[in-house]
Amino acid sequence: MNQVLSPPIRPEYDRVLSPFVEAPVERRLPLPTRLWQQGWLRRGLILVALALLWEGLARWQDNDLLLPSFGATLSALFDGLATGEILERTRISLTVLAQGYVLGVLLAFGLTSLAVSTQFGRDLLSTLTAMFNPLPAIALLPLALLWFGLGQGSLIFVLVHAVLWPLALNTYAGFQAVPDSLRMTGRNYGLEGLAYVGQILVPAALPAILSGLKIGWAFAWRTLIAAELVFGASSGRGGLGWYIFQNRNELYTDRVFAGLLLVIAIGLVVETVVFASLERVTVRRWGQVR
Repeated sequence: MNQVLSPPIRPEYDRVLSPFVEAPVERRLPLPTRLWQQGWLRRGLILVALALLWEGLARWQDNDLLLPSFGATLSALFDGLATGEILERTRISLTVLAQGYVLGVLLAFGLTSLAVSTQFGRDLLSTLTAMFNPLPAIALLPLALLWFGLGQGSLIFVLVHAVLWPLALNTYAGFQAVPDSLRMTGRNYGLEGLAYVGQILVPAALPAILSGLKIGWAFAWRTLIAAELVFGASSGRGGLGWYIFQNRNELYTDRVFAGLLLVIAIGLVVETVVFASLERVTVRRWGQVR
């Protein structure tokens, strides 16, 4: 009779290891490396270098009418802030910008929601974007003046045009890139219409949507300044672009550059504070982008 031999069973036990203290587990990076990893510091150095280059070119040219120095531009900017004139001009521009931007975002969201729901919506979106997206917003300004007259109505019309088409294209591209597994999950839960778009497509396509929002903001901001440079004043209440245009006519070049510097500063704040914070608490936190 054959006897099946089983291997011996070794007893199990836990061995408690003493902590490793002979060398640091994590080495602290050198101070220059840690400083260079700070994004705000790298951007600040770039801005300082550009300011020094500006100051050097202005001193080399030595003609304040053509190119005022960086110091003279800052002085003109502080004077405008102290008197409150440039603040009031900026408030007018940002108020008009907010109205046109929000209206453009709402229209873009409605158009893309229709496009992902019906074949007619897809045909409508592709046709309209092919027609109007290549058309510069400022080219519609003469029509806007005929239809809405001088004032905020014309500005809001061209702002909506500047925001609507790039945002709609980016949003629709993001919706198209949503994986089929997420789409089927939404369908299995019975989601349809706006509920399906808001709970499934929008969170999954948020990186593309944020990219479209940034592009739309940049287009709207520069379109607004350009439109205000053309007419932009209603009853003497022009915005920041009109402030630049007036001072150009009066040959106050330092004030012109002060207005341009404020335009750049507002763009930097919106890009590095508003949109960067929105990305940090959404798509970066969720691991959708690196």
